[in-house]
Amino acid sequence: MDQQTRQKIDAIWDGMWNNQMADPKTNITQITYLLFIKMLDDAQIKKEATAKMLDGKIENPTFKDGVYAQEKDANGNVTKTVTYADLRWHNFQNFETDRMFDVVNNYVFKFIRELHGGQGDAFSDFMSDAKLEIPNGKILEMVVRGLSDPQLNLDNKEIMGDVYEYLLAKLAINGDNGQFRTPRNIIAMMVQLMQPKLGEKICDPAMGSAGFLVESAKFIKEKYKSELHQKENLDFFNKETFYGNDTDRNMLRIGTMNMTLHEVSQPQIRYRNSLNDENPDSAIYDLVLANPPFTGNINANDISKSLTDAVSTKATELLFLALFMRILKIGGRCASVVPEGVLFRSGSPYLQIKKELVEKEKLIAVISLPAGVFYPYSGVSTGILIFDKTGGAGGTDQVWFYDVHNIGVSLDQKQNKIKENDFPDLIERFRNLDKENSRARTEQSFMVSRAEIIENKYSLRFSTYKQTIKKALVYRSSREILADIEKNDKELAVLKESIKKMVDD
Repeated sequence: MDQQTRQKIDAIWDGMWNNQMADPKTNITQITYLLFIKMLDDAQIKKEATAKMLDGKIENPTFKDGVYAQEKDANGNVTKTVTYADLRWHNFQNFETDRMFDVVNNYVFKFIRELHGGQGDAFSDFMSDAKLEIPNGKILEMVVRGLSDPQLNLDNKEIMGDVYEYLLAKLAINGDNGQFRTPRNIIAMMVQLMQPKLGEKICDPAMGSAGFLVESAKFIKEKYKSELHQKENLDFFNKETFYGNDTDRNMLRIGTMNMTLHEVSQPQIRYRNSLNDENPDSAIYDLVLANPPFTGNINANDISKSLTDAVSTKATELLFLALFMRILKIGGRCASVVPEGVLFRSGSPYLQIKKELVEKEKLIAVISLPAGVFYPYSGVSTGILIFDKTGGAGGTDQVWFYDVHNIGVSLDQKQNKIKENDFPDLIERFRNLDKENSRARTEQSFMVSRAEIIENKYSLRFSTYKQTIKKALVYRSSREILADIEKNDKELAVLKESIKKMVDD
């Protein structure tokens, strides 16, 4: 995205921020609604242009002809008429301020709330409680006219997708709402490691803004371009490939919009708590990619019995790992961010889950990430666990460890781009694990046997196995040091004598 586009989007965002709208999640939710409304109109404009070329009419138009709503006085006289045409973006963007606010607030949002009955897509499912939270007509006019700027070219879905991802990045730099967004470079690296395949079912049970699902969709579209020309493959891609859960309806809207803008028409996204009995999934998915929430505990009564049977804990980071093992098919794969504590803690539930991964499933890799990866909203140290589900058959022989030092951005609040980036090396080494056996424990990556991990009480910390070369320090003898001191004293005395003569002269 070019600098001009960024500046125009920043101007819209700043205009909201400086006019009573200081909550970034509310702001992006409102922009999400408006972009969806614009998309509806853009799609119908394209259909109408095609139908005109063919001398026909479009079937099942989103916006019909005629009157949408009327208001009447006490005597039954019509005082106001709102047509379907008034609800269309390309028309109301030109209304004067008060009329625009009235139409959008009272009629357009009512219209999109009612869409679910006719649309049947995931995004419409989360519109039942949509409402305009832009407080007045002037701010709404500023946002609508800003998004209508022809130089933004937002009728191009690919450009709109780039703009939307840029807006999502603002969640990460504006307060606590950043917890919903995993940095894009981390997501891209994990997807490159796991290489999603066409025909797989991919799930993120704590999807937030759907970053993992979006990046997986991009990967599949690039790798399987020709295969996606076949209707059967395209239908599976759109309807049966991507699955996500979340407990925040705003994030479900945002995430589904993100998927829609990246041309996944019907992602299977659900409003539910993945850790309780609302989620019956078991042995369904081929691939899990996730960065689940791992702060604190949850009420024991809210946890599915199948998970507490697997690990006796209320810690969400362990419950999600148990969930991943439950929802994957035999042969399924998982890559998940975990807090560093999972790697080294030795309490009973931590040992329980790690023993399961090492002895009953196939633990493939442990990647240690540096503190600061999740700045600016968290400095917590984390890692990534990669494993295959074998359903109790085991399979762990050796586990690959990699210690990431640099990620392409500075590990501070500013997150400035830097040249140093271990991710290309990480990906290359992971794709050639057969060559890793020869690496010494002094290097940035190496293999550790299952037996050694068990011997170390299931520690998955890189430093547990790393070998450090210690260099002996050689000190000069006391006699040599004294000789140097005496020499320096003599040179100093000569210098002082020389200065004294210059002063006397």
